[in-house]
Amino acid sequence: MKKVIIENKEMIPSKIVCVGRNYVEHILELDNDMPDEMVVFLKPNSSITDVLQSTHFVPLHYEGELCFLYENGKFSAIGFGLDLTKRDLQSKLKRNGLPWERAKAFNGSAVFSHFVGIPDSIQDITFQLDINGKTIQYGNIDLMIHKPVDILNEVMSFIDLCDGDIIMTGTPKGVGPVRSGDLFQAKIKKTDNVIVNAEWIAK
Repeated sequence: MKKVIIENKEMIPSKIVCVGRNYVEHILELDNDMPDEMVVFLKPNSSITDVLQSTHFVPLHYEGELCFLYENGKFSAIGFGLDLTKRDLQSKLKRNGLPWERAKAFNGSAVFSHFVGIPDSIQDITFQLDINGKTIQYGNIDLMIHKPVDILNEVMSFIDLCDGDIIMTGTPKGVGPVRSGDLFQAKIKKTDNVIVNAEWIAK
């Protein structure tokens, strides 16, 4: 079973719950319809990796996301995640009204930073993804259609969460292809203080 790091301990998520279409500008950049209700899909534990791959039989796209780790009935920690996507396949599945798992839940499709204890307030949390030194994605909670507390309540209304499970809260605009050799650098800030910092070189 794959593990994630939260401060000085390891936890094993049983699943990753992902929220789709949670930023208006990302919905527009992919020419998607605005959903009437929260879009939710799952990734299994086997999707977790610490290696950022540029391909998985086909080229992959990145989606940078603010992530929360669930423990003891609440969000206990925060981290950064990359939701890797087979974009062409996802588009084909969407056109045919089929589930996304083949495009979203494959082995190695979820890359995470370490997690840190959640601050007392998350309203001033921001996150960004830089690729080769240029900021490509930026997000904050104000930009989310569904806020973290609403996401947690909605998910728990129809599925049980286990300690260590991760919720990915959706990606802002700026998604694109992963290219071998690219340097990905992720930061989460509270006000001006960096609380999470991670980097990967795409394979």
